[in-house]
Amino acid sequence: MKCSISDYKAVQDLIGDIKDNKNVRRMKDFIQHGRISTFKHCERVAFLSYLLNKRFNLHADLPVLLTGAMLHDFYLYDWHDSSDGTHRLHGYFHASKAMNNARKYMDIDKLVEQVIYSHMWPLNITRVPKTKEAWIVCMADKIVSLKETLTERKHKKP
Repeated sequence: MKCSISDYKAVQDLIGDIKDNKNVRRMKDFIQHGRISTFKHCERVAFLSYLLNKRFNLHADLPVLLTGAMLHDFYLYDWHDSSDGTHRLHGYFHASKAMNNARKYMDIDKLVEQVIYSHMWPLNITRVPKTKEAWIVCMADKIVSLKETLTERKHKKP
C-alpha cells in the first residue's frame, strides 16, 4: 500500500510528539530486523496500521491505534545480544517490557496498553487482541516484520 502525502501528514500529526520523546528516540539505538532500527520498525507499523484502517474502513480510534503501534516495541534493549541469556525468550516477554516502558515514560491509557501487550499474538497464545486497534497493530507488525526479515540485509549498526 502506498502512503500519500496527506496520509503521511495525518500520521505525523498523531505520532509526532511520541517520536520526539527522548526515551522513544532511544529505540534508534537498537536493531530490530536486518538493519532496521526498532524506531523505524515501529514507525513502519504505525504507517501500515493507519493504511490498513483506512483501506478497509475499520474506523479505529486513530490516537489509540497509532500510539500503540509506535510504542509496541518500546523495550529499549538489543534483543540480538543474548550473551548473558536474558533475551533468549525475547518474543515472549518484550511486549510486557514495552508496555511497562510506555507506562513509565508516556501518558497512555488501558486501550493503548492492550495494543502493546497483545501485539505478539499468537506467539503469546493467551494474549489475544481484544480491540480493533490491537488486531490492526498485531497484523501490521506481522506484515512489516516479515518484509523486514526477508528483504533487509543484516549487518552491524549503521
